[in-house]
Amino acid sequence: MANHKSAAKRAKQTIVKTERNRFFKARIKNITKAVLSAVASNDKDTATKAMKEANKYIHHCVSKNILKKAAAARKVSRLQNKVNAL
Repeated sequence: MANHKSAAKRAKQTIVKTERNRFFKARIKNITKAVLSAVASNDKDTATKAMKEANKYIHHCVSKNILKKAAAARKVSRLQNKVNAL
């Protein structure tokens, strides 16, 4: 347990930020799964729409400091390569 006021505050902030990060990262996983399922079903139109939303949301997470810029670029690139293969 925290021994100082500042340590107690940091513990509270960690709880809040952990919950916030969990929400954003779960949404990233769900959007990624939507793209991958569209690719698996060979539905190019749905895959491109899902990819557009995934790209937008992943870069939104970069602006909120949920993901690093390079990690977002890597995720988007790998998804885009799969969509382009259709």
